[in-house]
Amino acid sequence: MTSSISVSGADPRTQKVDTLALGVPEGEATVGLCGELLGAIPGGRAEVKRQGFTGQAGQVFESLAAGAAKAARLVLIGLGPGEELDGPAWRRFAAEAARRAAAVQATTLAVVMPAETARPDDDASVAHPIAQGVVLGGYRFERYKTGDRAASRSLRRVVLLTPGRVTAKQKADADLGRRVAAAVCRARDLINTAPNDLYPEAMADYARSMAKEYKDRGLTCRVLKHGQLLTKGMNLIDAVGRGSARKPVLIHLQYKPKTRKGAGLKRLVFVGKGVTFDTGGICIKPAPGMEEMKGDMGGAANTIALMAAVAETMPEAEVHGIVGSAENMPDGDAYRPGDIFRSYSGKTVEVINTDAEGRLVLADALHYATELEPDFIMDNATLTGAMVVSLGMTYSGFFSNREELAEALQAASVRAGERLWHLPLIEELREKLQSKWADLKHVGDRWGGAITAALFLQEFVGDIPWIHVDVAGPSMASKDYDIYTRGGTGQGVLTYLELIEHLIQT
Repeated sequence: MTSSISVSGADPRTQKVDTLALGVPEGEATVGLCGELLGAIPGGRAEVKRQGFTGQAGQVFESLAAGAAKAARLVLIGLGPGEELDGPAWRRFAAEAARRAAAVQATTLAVVMPAETARPDDDASVAHPIAQGVVLGGYRFERYKTGDRAASRSLRRVVLLTPGRVTAKQKADADLGRRVAAAVCRARDLINTAPNDLYPEAMADYARSMAKEYKDRGLTCRVLKHGQLLTKGMNLIDAVGRGSARKPVLIHLQYKPKTRKGAGLKRLVFVGKGVTFDTGGICIKPAPGMEEMKGDMGGAANTIALMAAVAETMPEAEVHGIVGSAENMPDGDAYRPGDIFRSYSGKTVEVINTDAEGRLVLADALHYATELEPDFIMDNATLTGAMVVSLGMTYSGFFSNREELAEALQAASVRAGERLWHLPLIEELREKLQSKWADLKHVGDRWGGAITAALFLQEFVGDIPWIHVDVAGPSMASKDYDIYTRGGTGQGVLTYLELIEHLIQT
């Protein structure tokens, strides 16, 4: 991970770095600094024309600097129409710059920033999203690679070059951007970790360690172990974990601001599904692709990463992160289709398919969340294949029992530059959860499967304002794109941070 990001007002041509990256608005490839650099490279302008590089979004032109600058390589990245540039656009640009630098094992990178332009909806300097993009695009997970399979060099130093005078705000925004992006990368690390190393108690250890790291910033951690879950009556979490030698846990991270206490603070709760490996249980999954089920704790990873980001940004709200974590395995003690369990809320649930385990874990965790008497609850989960069928691999779908909350989350996703889409809670589908033998069955038929999953979860939040986000598609990526790298993405964390700020102000 990028270890150093600084801001400088130096001339880009004087930077002795491995890679110099410049964003080019559409139609401006031959003007300004870009035109000057290309003009100083032998055949540079002709090559740009030959490749058809005009600055359209997604276009990239790479060349040896060839004396045009002290950098070894020049990377030009198309930004699209200049009037459409915003924080997410600059974040994507910086991510692509870092990705291109990492691809050639560059250790140093200089990124040319635009002149600061104030936007009415955002008082952060452009250094903030650019620093985030550098960290997110430069991320690589190589924990298990050894010898010559591991990258011999990594991106260690990045300088953000401003055309004007360097300000204290730019420096502070760049540093905060770096730290928030590093928090997002915690989600990626957790998702990418092999399931023999990340199991429920190991996830709890990670959360405990993170809370100690942020103790001075108001973060604490409590872990309910298996015996405590049974004592409390969290029988649904227990059921999912019965087939595994690794016992389930419930993790409760809590942030309280030190600057304000007591009345007036919003209490916001985020709940994550933490199934550290999902075989499907007795309803076992097909073998092809099962290795990706190490990522079935993507919602938990997002929740833990969000709590780190909250500790970094220190909002004026009380924020809780709750994770129900279990490993869904088949053995003689595994739960079965047809089993009926009394949930922590008291409602009885008939099990239909043991491969729909996430909603069971979440049901107990959500009721635990309601006991905090929060102003708001969000759950985050890699919950249904139906969501992937609906929206593909790059969009998360979400549901809410409050229209104004849904609108707020959609707006937050636009500000963060992440892809979320509002779907309806269709009340007529609730009858599919009716059981002949219990209060509820946890799965309906295949039609509207993402919706019935959300309707099931709604049974455990009462009338508390609530959002359910299904991240089944974008939680893991098969290739680099946008600000994400192959493997775990942490998609959603930046959006949830934006939502927290909105909820504080309303």
